This record gives sequence, structure tokens and C-alpha cells, in this order.
Amino acid sequence: MGLEYYANQVIAFIQANQAWAAPIIFLLAFAESLAFISLLVPAWGILLATGALIQSSGLSFWPIWVAAAVGAALGDWLSYWIGYKFEHAVANKWPLNKHPDLLPRGEAFMKKWGMLGIVIGRFFGPLRAAVPLVAGIFQMDQTRFQIANWSSAFLWAAVILLLGDVAGKVIGYFWG
Repeated sequence: MGLEYYANQVIAFIQANQAWAAPIIFLLAFAESLAFISLLVPAWGILLATGALIQSSGLSFWPIWVAAAVGAALGDWLSYWIGYKFEHAVANKWPLNKHPDLLPRGEAFMKKWGMLGIVIGRFFGPLRAAVPLVAGIFQMDQTRFQIANWSSAFLWAAVILLLGDVAGKVIGYFWG
């Protein structure tokens, strides 16, 4: 059984147990944004599918949006903290130890883009959990990081859920 099977099970559970939608979405967004764990839990597909369920299943957008945003922001905050606390020792851990060029490239990215780099990283899967880790390793100012982190988390959650909603409507229009 692959990831698609588990994703379908989670989506079916959310559809059948709507009261659990927000806590599940919180956990998935947290895992999606957490350094190292995000590689094992590619939750964006479930978040997108949940967006498609909002209209068709009568799920309320607001609690799911807040849960996704808070989960993503807390996952990034923890990734930042890990980088800040352990600094370059993190480079010796998987998967960074397999790709020694990633940290220097990440540092160059953060120096070039700063706070905007946090926002950009939020929207690109492979960067989503790595950018906050790098920001922590290279001691980005915590206040600047948190401003970019929280604002981009709410923007990202809205975009992914609304994309799912639009995709659900388009699919329903053509195949419904």
C-alpha cells in the first residue's frame, strides 16, 4: 500500500468525521512544514483534497484554514528552532549529510531574499521545511523570521485550500 492509499483513507475519514477535520489538517500541515519529517509526510495532496471537500461536504473553511496555517507556522518555527539551537551540527544528519552543497546554497538563498525567502520557500515543496531550518542555522533574526513565517503560513493555507476548492468545482463541472 502506497501513500495514495493512506491519503485516500485520511480524506475519507475527514469527509465522514468532519469534527476531526481541523485537528487532522493541523497535524498534516505541521508535519508538512517540519524539517526532515516533511520528506516522509507529503501532506500537501491531502490538504488540496480537503480544500475540494470544503464546498461539496459542507466543511467550514475558516477552522480548516486556521488549523492549516497554525500547523504550518508551528512546524516552521520548530524547524527554525532546531537550526538555531544545533546550528551546523544539523549538517551531519540525514538528508543534509547526503547533500553537502545544500547548506551553502541555502545560506546564499537566505542572504539574497531574507524575509521574502521564507515566503518563497513556503510555496515550494522541497524548500518548505528546509528554508526555516537554514534560517535558524544562520541565525536569522527571530522577529523577522516569525513575521514572515506566520504571514506566509496563513497565505499558503488559503492558497492551497482555495486551489483545492477551485479544482473540486472544475472537476464537478466537467465530470459531475
